[in-house]
Amino acid sequence: MKSPFRLLLALFASVAWADQKTGTLDVYWIDSEGGGSTLIVTPSLESVLIDTGNPGGRDPARIVAAARAAGLTRLDHVVITHWHGDHFGGAAEVAQQLPFGTIYQRAIPIGDPDGRAQSTFPVQIKPFREIAAKRVALAAGAVVPLQAAAGAGAARIELRCLAADQQFVAPTAEQLKHQNPLTGTVPAKPIDPSDNANSAVLLLSFGAFRFFDGGDLTWNLEEKLVTPWNLPGVVDVYQTNHHGLEVSNHPVLVQSLAPTVVVMNNGPKKGGQPGSFAAIRSAQSVQAFYQIHQSYNVPAEENAGREFIANHDNLTGPAAAKCPANLIKMSVAPDGRSYTISIPANGHTRTYRTKGS
Repeated sequence: MKSPFRLLLALFASVAWADQKTGTLDVYWIDSEGGGSTLIVTPSLESVLIDTGNPGGRDPARIVAAARAAGLTRLDHVVITHWHGDHFGGAAEVAQQLPFGTIYQRAIPIGDPDGRAQSTFPVQIKPFREIAAKRVALAAGAVVPLQAAAGAGAARIELRCLAADQQFVAPTAEQLKHQNPLTGTVPAKPIDPSDNANSAVLLLSFGAFRFFDGGDLTWNLEEKLVTPWNLPGVVDVYQTNHHGLEVSNHPVLVQSLAPTVVVMNNGPKKGGQPGSFAAIRSAQSVQAFYQIHQSYNVPAEENAGREFIANHDNLTGPAAAKCPANLIKMSVAPDGRSYTISIPANGHTRTYRTKGS
């Protein structure tokens, strides 16, 4: 019998190779069961992994399988948005199989990232500290250096950090001219003392195309990101913050980003809460909504349409290792003017026009 890893590799290999030599920018949302792991492969086959899922074999194996199926033998850039185990925990296991080039990270907390007196964090972080890779501080305004795509007319690519440690990039002169009319329209929530509030926020641009990944940023900081000035501006694709938990995904954030497509990196029972579904539906710009998993935190009819959901199982805990781990893939055209999102496991594919094209 084939091992689960070999089955995963065979699945990913069958769907991931086709676009790699055509100049597309590819993004893979890997099923880390409500953890964070988003893989970016540029037209020049340079790679960026944003967050590394949980430790324990399952998530690292899924990440490695996806990366190898995409033709990668190393991960050039690894970005850690914040210090929770479902975002950094798998890094050491992934690095054992795919060498890391550079790790971009906020400062590692001296104690527990959420301020708990009793914590296993010093033990959890030890394997991460021991990874052999260059380290670069991640702060608002930092840019992950990516190679320009070859060829005349190739779209310009940039991955920029807009916020980290509750510090934000300054608004541009143009942004200062337009105060967000949604400022102050939704009440604040209690201050979040966890490291989620310190999450790094990333904006990937490829020509006119724009993709937003905010880690696990939470409610009050989300509002600050877009009010009184909308620092990210409008985007094409929004990866839900915090796996679709409703302590995040502020409706003012979603409406201000005005995405065409939303992708929720949730698990069957982790994330995908009613408030986040409501926030997504409050944004009139949204044309399509994708989920890594069907959410069992809401009625079935509240989820996206079945063809827009990669996994429908309700497996949690150790049983989740038996999940098919189907991914969602996006390929942005070489000129950045359109992008196609697919779920290879069910044959779904749909192309969208980039806003700024």
